[in-house]
Amino acid sequence: MIIDLISDTVTKPTPKMLEAMMSAKVGDDVFKMDPTVNELQEKVATMFGMEDALFFPSGTMANQTAIKLHTQPGDLVICDKYAHIYNYESGGVAFNSGVTCKLIDGERGMFTAKQIEEIAAAKPEIYLPYTKLICLENTTNKGGGACWDFEEIKKIQQVAKKNNLKFHLDGARLFNALVAKNETPKQYGELFDTISICLSKGLGAPIGSLLLGSKKDMTYGLRLRKLLGGGMRQVGFLAAAGIYALDNHVERLAEDHQKAKEIGALLGSLSYITKVEPIETNIIIFYVDEKIGAEFFINKMKEKNILLTPMGDGKLRIVTHLDYTDKMHEILLKELKNF
Repeated sequence: MIIDLISDTVTKPTPKMLEAMMSAKVGDDVFKMDPTVNELQEKVATMFGMEDALFFPSGTMANQTAIKLHTQPGDLVICDKYAHIYNYESGGVAFNSGVTCKLIDGERGMFTAKQIEEIAAAKPEIYLPYTKLICLENTTNKGGGACWDFEEIKKIQQVAKKNNLKFHLDGARLFNALVAKNETPKQYGELFDTISICLSKGLGAPIGSLLLGSKKDMTYGLRLRKLLGGGMRQVGFLAAAGIYALDNHVERLAEDHQKAKEIGALLGSLSYITKVEPIETNIIIFYVDEKIGAEFFINKMKEKNILLTPMGDGKLRIVTHLDYTDKMHEILLKELKNF
């Protein structure tokens, strides 16, 4: 038995999800003629109370499209130093949009409205990049699955609105935050100009993300998706997996969160663990004693068929997910305790 805790992207479609995929009605989505894709896009737009949505092959492409929608080359994007768009999208902000990032020194991937007020209000000067966009990530990946305080998001939205800036949410694991904080999609749809959500992480679909926004932005977004190579044909088979995931795999995210907290509680009691960061959702960030070292620990766990991933700077990450069973949970806790 392989216990793969590298990410929540490692899941396989469930038998019922596969049934939904194989019975999907499909067409050519480049011509907007795939009925299942259209159904998924309408479903998610309605869920968030936003005008329109576009289905993408990846969350990175959805985020990069949003950034391109809201900026021009030479502009400035405000984001946290841990932001996925800066750290894990291959420098796409520079390559695709020609923009630079102002990195905010937040807490676990989250900053405050007060931290960005001065930057957002900066007067345009010919020798400075023009600030055009504020990006948030919820939950924060590098921040250990942390959830933003919704009241702080509202304050940041007011800063954006006051200074005529666009507001984008990288919501790759947004449904984890919604479940953990008992929030609703429409709360977020009311605040952001664009939102990306991922179907292939905690929700367990094999592939796919969506970008939500106004009809005007999604019309241009369709052009940008094609430009980035994201035009897809009979992709309704994959969209059907997304519909099934949204209908069946959202509430169960609480199980992943509970398992993560149980792992964190055990880690916090072990002498060879020096730190465990706060756990809110399905990501556990922790550190082992320097005398052991992260690489040695990962390799020893691999010998036990337990797969973990390093996050740099001595950080280790465990991510619980749909395919992480109760039996696997028992084995992991036992092996951690006996290490």
